[in-house]
Amino acid sequence: MTRVTLYGGRTWAGRRVGLLGGSFNPAHEGHRHISLLALKLLDLDYVWWLVSPQNPLKSTRDMASLEERLAGGRLVARHPRIVVTDVECALETRFTAETLAGLHRYFPRTRFVWLMGADNLTQIPRWQNWTRIFNGTPVAVFSRPPYSLSALHGQAAQRYRCRRVGQARARGLADMRPPAWVFFQNPLHPASATEIRKRRAQAAAVASGGQPVQ
Repeated sequence: MTRVTLYGGRTWAGRRVGLLGGSFNPAHEGHRHISLLALKLLDLDYVWWLVSPQNPLKSTRDMASLEERLAGGRLVARHPRIVVTDVECALETRFTAETLAGLHRYFPRTRFVWLMGADNLTQIPRWQNWTRIFNGTPVAVFSRPPYSLSALHGQAAQRYRCRRVGQARARGLADMRPPAWVFFQNPLHPASATEIRKRRAQAAAVASGGQPVQ
């Protein structure tokens, strides 16, 4: 299995790599759906799933262990060009801007693209040093109901509206000098980590003789 270490710069030199960050609590088919779209639409060599030790914007309540989330991610990924990694642990970073800076430092010849859903484009101004993300790495945003319309009218999209790239040019995004970003009107996938956790909690409650979670 392909692994990512901070000493693998030569292995990844010249590669075009999409970065999909998150808690993956749990990983689901929606993550895989976006990753496969990214491989195709952005002409990537790989997609790395950056399984976060702990998302600073999310509660630790109901958060599975990092080991469980990594194992679940590998079960869902099921693709030789999707790499599930805990490289943020080695970088010792908590925030996306720090993680990207670290990856560019250790993999200077790898061409990275940050991948995210429209919901994150809406909330990214809440992230620490969020403009460093756009100014340092090309960004690809994928439609996700019901956030797409509000995302395109949000602070981030408006701030970088002149650097938006049309979908017809997306295959060259990894080679573009940031800030450069694309918004894909892509086929949607209904999977939601929140709904999966809710269904699991309901099943566990019923199995233990309790009341289903509302």
